[in-house]
Amino acid sequence: MPQLTLHANIPAPDDFYEALLAAHEGLSKAQSDALNARLILLLANHIGDPGILREALEKAAGQSAG
Repeated sequence: MPQLTLHANIPAPDDFYEALLAAHEGLSKAQSDALNARLILLLANHIGDPGILREALEKAAGQSAG
């Protein structure tokens, strides 16, 4: 069974972070929250594996996955 990747895995993390910030520029709090929600759902759909998604939710919430 695949496991959640927790090590650095983005080739240019600073570039991605810059693009993420740019995507939020000029948005209200509600628009920014909606963008984050859409991004999360798109990436979750891309991952597709319920176990990986559950583990990611647990890690993000600060709980121990396993």
